[in-house]
Amino acid sequence: MQFIDSAFGIHQRALELRAQRLEILAANIANADTPHFKAQDIDFKRALDEAQVVQGLNTTHRRHIHNGGFGGDAYKIYTLPFSNSLDGNTVELNVEQAKYGKAAAQYQASLRFLESSISGIRKALRGD
Repeated sequence: MQFIDSAFGIHQRALELRAQRLEILAANIANADTPHFKAQDIDFKRALDEAQVVQGLNTTHRRHIHNGGFGGDAYKIYTLPFSNSLDGNTVELNVEQAKYGKAAAQYQASLRFLESSISGIRKALRGD
């Protein structure tokens, strides 16, 4: 398992975090007409920075530093709307759709990077 963690590095965790962000943005879009719904997002940079710190630390026991805070819930933030709505909903559909499109492209890029890493490891194991 240590080999896989070192081979993929932070990219595996970045992919997990990007997937969580897509779920949150999809929930925002789905609740665009729900009164008093507050749009959320993930502070991706902070979450990834902390994941790198946790990954780079040496411990004497595998449970001494638990990265339970890596989950998207620990890094959720509320987004501020450009204009207020009468029903208290802070989701701006066009903004959320643009964020979702950009996040989906970033997810695909991370996935392709991991696929190329896996392909390289597979070739090395086969001796190609």
